[in-house]
Amino acid sequence: MAYVFETVPADRGLIDLDDPREVSWWSKRLGCSPQQLRQAVAEVGNSAAQVEQLLDGKDIVAL
Repeated sequence: MAYVFETVPADRGLIDLDDPREVSWWSKRLGCSPQQLRQAVAEVGNSAAQVEQLLDGKDIVAL
């Protein structure tokens, strides 16, 4: 039986949209579509914390 391990981003603080595995991982983690993830990153940058806040509908806290 083959085991499939989910790829975890090397830096969980930043979202790398150039890596399809990261886009998939972050989409699952944040409960959004890849397109929603890309739109959120375009709006607030690639900070995972700020993208999560935006997708949760919370006010963005500057880091």
